Amino acid sequence: MKKKLYLTMIAVIMTMGLSMAQAQNPECMTNLSIYAEHAKVKNYDAAYEPWKMVLEACPDINKANFSYGEKILKHKIKNSSGADKDGYIQDLMQLYDDSGKYFADKFPMAAREIDKGLLMYDNKMASNDELYGMLGKAFEEDKKNFKNPKALYLYFSSLVDLHNEGKKDLQEVFDVYDDVTEKVEEENKKLTGVLSKILAKEDAGTALTSKEKRQKRAATVNSESYGKISGSIDSKLGALADCGNLIPLYEKSFEAKKADVTWVKRAVGRMFSKECTDDPLFSKMVEVQAELDPSADVYVYLGTLKSKSGDSKGAIADFNKAVELEADSYRKSNILYKIATIVRKNSKSQARNYAQKAINANSSNGKAYLLIANLYAGSANACGSTPFEKRAIYWKAADMARKAGRVDPSLKSRANKTAASYTQRAPDKTMIFNAGMAGKTVTFSCWVGGSIKVPNL
Repeated sequence: MKKKLYLTMIAVIMTMGLSMAQAQNPECMTNLSIYAEHAKVKNYDAAYEPWKMVLEACPDINKANFSYGEKILKHKIKNSSGADKDGYIQDLMQLYDDSGKYFADKFPMAAREIDKGLLMYDNKMASNDELYGMLGKAFEEDKKNFKNPKALYLYFSSLVDLHNEGKKDLQEVFDVYDDVTEKVEEENKKLTGVLSKILAKEDAGTALTSKEKRQKRAATVNSESYGKISGSIDSKLGALADCGNLIPLYEKSFEAKKADVTWVKRAVGRMFSKECTDDPLFSKMVEVQAELDPSADVYVYLGTLKSKSGDSKGAIADFNKAVELEADSYRKSNILYKIATIVRKNSKSQARNYAQKAINANSSNGKAYLLIANLYAGSANACGSTPFEKRAIYWKAADMARKAGRVDPSLKSRANKTAASYTQRAPDKTMIFNAGMAGKTVTFSCWVGGSIKVPNL
């Protein structure tokens, strides 16, 4: 024991001595200053030689060796070809590995493996097997730091390609899909949480600080990125998740998996989202989930079954029980949104009430805003006595759609397209002029209620 302690102390002293020697190396310090100045102004060719000298002689003198080193080598890769390019790629791969060796706290494992995977992918050096293996290892071992939207998509996409090649089974595709979509939702939840506070301050008429403006811009951009990736992931899954594939797979696995609460919850949730609720298997699996985990979601599913059977009163009772059981405001909002999508078939006003409750529970629930927008647009013929009044409802629908993209930028593309579609259906300038309604207010006496101000010409 004493010998082991002694050797450990010697190693620590030697490491400290080496670092101090490097820090005091005047050539390293001089070249560090030189390459850093060049790199700051993106003169990466001039930075290359002094950077290389410092990296080789004093790798742990400063993390700039790796942060600037990545930019320098990426520049070299972009502006070279053949053997030279291959050499720079290998240097960058090694740089990613060494960044974890010398500055592990600044360059976490997942980020390093993602950088290596994307480098290989972008340069057509990685097979689906290699890419899935590398990114899968990073996701499993360091999920906390696995945040890159492109990497999340490639992790799932490479798996689907392997499935199509007959190398991976469908259950693994679904498992990873759930993991990846949950991660996307988790990261977007953080971003919209930040954005929600800033928007509340902005709506109150309080000027944002420069820091808050930067935070708002970053949260908006990153949330939009997650939204794009989420759409791509769903598109990649495509028909694999249709009821025709889901039901046989779950029937086959049911007996072996029915005690696995995670499997049951994910299977029921996927059948619900894909509207496979008419199949008897859905009812059977809901009963199993109710025994394993009688949570709020179970009452949403039970309410769905009652609603389909015509028991509206029983369905509403179950839906309200689901809301009552859920304490987390974010999850409660999602449950309320689910309920709104179910009851909309029977009552638009009731659906709006649940959607509004979803927004009250989580002001960033853009899906609820989009649902209300759709409910308004679907009521055009019932909300007005003249063609102008009927089409005016589309302005109200468009406003609601735009709010969806504002509170949750991951929905911005979809929200903007929806708003643009509704705006096109609203009265045009000629109709406004002929009706003499420019700048006036249209009041809705139907279930929608409220009013909308007609644009000025």
